[in-house]
Amino acid sequence: MEVHASSMLKGQFLLAMPQMADPNFARTVTCLAEHNQEGAMGIVVNRIYPTLSGKDIFKELKIDSTSHASSIPLHVGGPVNISTIFVLHGPPFHWQGSYLISPTLALSNTRDILEAIGKDNGPESFLISLGCAGWGPGQIEAEVLRNDWLTDDIAEEIIFNTPIESRWEVAVRKMGIDPASLSDVAGHA
Repeated sequence: MEVHASSMLKGQFLLAMPQMADPNFARTVTCLAEHNQEGAMGIVVNRIYPTLSGKDIFKELKIDSTSHASSIPLHVGGPVNISTIFVLHGPPFHWQGSYLISPTLALSNTRDILEAIGKDNGPESFLISLGCAGWGPGQIEAEVLRNDWLTDDIAEEIIFNTPIESRWEVAVRKMGIDPASLSDVAGHA
């Protein structure tokens, strides 16, 4: 499938439809950080590791951290590169590896931002994930056409200010859709 510029989904949420069979993505909200002819990459924003926290990251990387930073939840960013740390964040964007997703949202994975977060001097809004989600050329387009995903503009208030367990439902409702009305069976009219 050829990808056209008008179909690029960078800066969009992917909201898994209820029939999503892949357990990595069932009822997930994924922030698409990149989408081009080579594929797509994003961070799942509504799953956390129940037994890991910022303390584990800072200890592993030998980064000093405050007690507040040590209690930061770690998100399950997706099933790809599961040992790689990604920081999805709002301003500022002066970190060494900041990659702008939108004018108000970036993705970073360099030590300088982690050191700042460890000292409570990082961006005001952020989440830390291990791993990411990835799709090959044309894969995400085919999945959207197959009704595996809803797409909508990223809403930072959902990423940073909505309780993790409510993000999928809130994102679906933001689109004007009652989550209970979504069928567990895909179909085309």
